[in-house]
Amino acid sequence: MGDEQIMCKLESIKEIRNKTFQMEKIKARLKSEFDSLESEERHLKEYKQEMDLLLQEKMAHVEELRLIHADINVMENTIKQSENDLNKLLESTRRLHDEYKPLKEHVDALRMTLGLQRLPDLCEEEEKLSLEPACPVTSRFTATRRSARCAKQRAAPGTPKNPSGSRMNKPVSPSPPVMPPDTF
Repeated sequence: MGDEQIMCKLESIKEIRNKTFQMEKIKARLKSEFDSLESEERHLKEYKQEMDLLLQEKMAHVEELRLIHADINVMENTIKQSENDLNKLLESTRRLHDEYKPLKEHVDALRMTLGLQRLPDLCEEEEKLSLEPACPVTSRFTATRRSARCAKQRAAPGTPKNPSGSRMNKPVSPSPPVMPPDTF
């Protein structure tokens, strides 16, 4: 074996060594890239899971808002119905009062002819039966102005006066409301 062959083999060994070294460097980089790839895949999976949880939470909030809106609609309808019922009751009460007034005047006139005292007025008998001038009531849902009858607190006859000269109200036991027969 000659020197040339030995030199050739040495050159081949040197080239193998250099290529092996390069291969090891690339292999180390490749391993690092694989580790980064696996790490990024884990992160992506976590991000997707978090996104799913956030979407579920969002849908729960959307459903909660939908239920709140449904409750608001029910309350608005209930308020409108109650306002309508109140207006019907006010009108019915007004009609009954209009019927009562001339009848009472006629009965009082008949009693006077017989020398009897007049019957007490409604407001003297019971505070709840007193119709005072209309007080404005504004509906915030319909934005219309309506009138409602207000019962003014009155002191019973014989109630002591306070130092300023007005009669002091004393608590009155509640009595059942008088309902017109046509409202049922």
